[in-house]
Amino acid sequence: MTDIPTMVITPSAAARTYARVDSGAAATGESNAFGATLQRALEGAMKTGHEADSQAMQALAGGGNLTDVVTALSRAELTLQSATVIRDRVVQAYQDIMKMPI
Repeated sequence: MTDIPTMVITPSAAARTYARVDSGAAATGESNAFGATLQRALEGAMKTGHEADSQAMQALAGGGNLTDVVTALSRAELTLQSATVIRDRVVQAYQDIMKMPI
């Protein structure tokens, strides 16, 4: 079993990344709202999954490059793991907020 490399993301690095995403959205005229950023992130994750599916289908049909297939599947797996971690942290934050006394 191989280990998947992990990255440590600091809050400041995440803020800079989201600012870059938002500035790109502002240049195209999209909304800078949190919901719009979340929507773009989900669309990117879906696109990664679809690319992995298409690469795998090409490989099953006898075409495609094995390296491209493995790379696409690894990206899709990492994207899914990232989305799962983010979901878990959002749920934990919600639960912590709900436990706060009024």
